[in-house]
Amino acid sequence: VLASLRTVRSNFALITGQQDRAASKTRSSGSHPPSMCKTSLAEEPHQQLAIETLDELDWCLDQLDTLKTRHSVSEMASNKVEKPDVMDIISPPTKEKDKKKRPMSQISGVKKATHSLVPSTIPRFGVNPSQEEFLAKELEDVDRWGLDIFKVAEYSGKRPLTVTMYTIFQERDLLKTFKIPADHFINFMMTLEDHYRSDVAYHNNIHAADVVQSTHVLLSTPALEAVFTDLEILAALFASSIHDVDHPGVSNQFLINTNSELALMYNDLSVLENHHLAVGFKLLQEDNCDIFQNLSKKQRQSLRKMVIDMVLATDMSKHMNLLADLKTMVETKKVTNLGVLLLDNYSDRIQVLQNMVHCADLSNPTKPLELYRKWTDRIMVEFFTQGDRERDKGMEISPMCDKHNASIEKNQVVRDATARSGSGCSAKQNILTACVFQVGFIDYIVHPLWETWADLVHPDAQEILDTLEDNREWYQSMIPRSPSPRPHSQGGGGSLEEASVPGEGPGSATTEKFQFGLTLEEEGESDTEGSPREEKGSRSLTKHSGAFDSGSIPTRRLNKILTSDSGRTFSLDSQKDMAEDRETDPAGPSVVPRFRLGT
Repeated sequence: VLASLRTVRSNFALITGQQDRAASKTRSSGSHPPSMCKTSLAEEPHQQLAIETLDELDWCLDQLDTLKTRHSVSEMASNKVEKPDVMDIISPPTKEKDKKKRPMSQISGVKKATHSLVPSTIPRFGVNPSQEEFLAKELEDVDRWGLDIFKVAEYSGKRPLTVTMYTIFQERDLLKTFKIPADHFINFMMTLEDHYRSDVAYHNNIHAADVVQSTHVLLSTPALEAVFTDLEILAALFASSIHDVDHPGVSNQFLINTNSELALMYNDLSVLENHHLAVGFKLLQEDNCDIFQNLSKKQRQSLRKMVIDMVLATDMSKHMNLLADLKTMVETKKVTNLGVLLLDNYSDRIQVLQNMVHCADLSNPTKPLELYRKWTDRIMVEFFTQGDRERDKGMEISPMCDKHNASIEKNQVVRDATARSGSGCSAKQNILTACVFQVGFIDYIVHPLWETWADLVHPDAQEILDTLEDNREWYQSMIPRSPSPRPHSQGGGGSLEEASVPGEGPGSATTEKFQFGLTLEEEGESDTEGSPREEKGSRSLTKHSGAFDSGSIPTRRLNKILTSDSGRTFSLDSQKDMAEDRETDPAGPSVVPRFRLGT
């Protein structure tokens, strides 16, 4: 501090032409700050100010220098009453010291809030949009499935999360119910939105806004009418808004493999999900950002627990357990005489809310095809960007992340199609990769989840399920047929089993199959374990072998070996992965690539 202040004094003296003025050494360490220096009336005002400022700096330097050489910490504490100005320099206020000691202050990615609004200046949608009329038109659909969130982002001046949350909170009257100051709400939302990274293609503020709006619609389903309290609704919307904040655009497994600070902090367990929660709650501590300031202590504790439970459930390694529990609930569900779900304990209520946010997080394939395709493009960009980083670090590139050689391109369908379309064009391969990936993603993950949710709230989600099936058929139709069926490979060459996909024309053979294997490791299980545990009963999905007829829409079950991997990519094993598996378990199913889930 002394060295810095001396530099400041020297620079200031040089700028103001007072470099010949010697620093005063006559004041004692116990003296009070100097009074304003009396200067001649003839001196220019800026010269007076320069001299007075130099006197102030000299006095500060004297005090710091004297304290540094003569006083112990205990003396400074005992003299605090006599020398308050000096102590303010040496020791920050208690509140500030306590704040610096908070472990949460060390959360990476948290920036200082810079937004400040006067209540009377809050615009209609919380921000000053670039095209308010168009934004208002789009937000008329905020209660409908399939809102074009990309247009909301465009018309709001890249503030889709803020305007969507503000619109929903006003519509649900949550600001009044929980006495949330409107200016605090906007400050918090804009600060939160700033912490979503604009350079991340998929997990950004647009995705967050999409999940918030999807959760809002699901909360309004007739089967859940009046089921959840206002506090539970508040928690679900808040959880949706923070569920991917400060996402770096890489998977949990990437963070673990690179020994990142986040992986070390959270012991490799739901690394990103824990980080999203920490950042989201930390931002509430910023100035004028505590939107829950008027909640009671009990309400805050309850809300925090629910939000944590919901965000942690977005970790894809929890998907299979979450889905199995939901299936059990569907089988035993209780409804009132009005057909509304009866959820009479916390476990059941939070389970539905967890699955609701999870469904909203995995809702892209259920949206209008135009929107779904945009999301597909974005997730592939994010996958390939991670692959580039892995390549630069000399790491093994994660499946589905190598834009030069995506694992799923080992599929005979893709090889044949790219060969026919001209010299194995990388761009065409990547497009086909995305198509095959989306078909598998729907078949294994999205459709089973949404089918079960639709059963829970029957018949409210039937239209959503129909859109999902239509979108699946479109992506399936984009995968060209092989000219003729090929015999399945019996060797262990690590390639995807030969497959041909039914086309749209009348000549499609009903015997053509689309075949591969799936592995979703459950927590605590390894790749080399034997057959799935039978004792899990209803908690594990049906295991079976054989081929999948891609024309069978209602069930859409591919050959699968179900077990859950921590990692949010969804991809096929590489040849190296399969070779390692064969060495470990020659009799096992590793001749078939497995789909892997990541975060």
